[in-house]
Amino acid sequence: MAIIPVLRMGNPLLKQRASDVTEFNTASLDQLIQDMFDTMKAEDGAGLAAPQIGISKRVVVFGFDANPRYQDAPPVPRTVLINPVITALDDDMEQGWEGCLSVPGLRGLVPRYTHVRYTGFDQYGEPIDVTAEGFHARVVQHECDHLDGILYPQRMNDLSSLGFTEELAAAGRL
Repeated sequence: MAIIPVLRMGNPLLKQRASDVTEFNTASLDQLIQDMFDTMKAEDGAGLAAPQIGISKRVVVFGFDANPRYQDAPPVPRTVLINPVITALDDDMEQGWEGCLSVPGLRGLVPRYTHVRYTGFDQYGEPIDVTAEGFHARVVQHECDHLDGILYPQRMNDLSSLGFTEELAAAGRL
């Protein structure tokens, strides 16, 4: 079990496009994925992208049954997604509160597609093809943005809805 420090907004690695994974089912990939799940769990994250722990590879993990940071969120299946491609299945978008382990203590209202399809591979190189909606769709879009060097504040339409979690909660906005 290894908990890796999460890089924070401002670190140049978080602004880069991550490299494709070309080898699957390797000891190093298995270790990376285990470290990502360990770190995500230790930080109460809903998901984590490899660049957030300093590895510029197109790997994300996400999923939980219950999450203290998103207490009203429905469960999201535990997933390893490598070299993902996301396709919006319609034009419907929804504003929703997001936080990020790389932007600690803050939340913001972010528009996301409500219904997406994501494809890619698992750690063994087996294809993944999933349709997701609601919070599940939001989580996968958020995590995959990290692979293209995008943090959620860059997706926000109105930065006046960016604030510290405690302040937003005290104001009844969360």
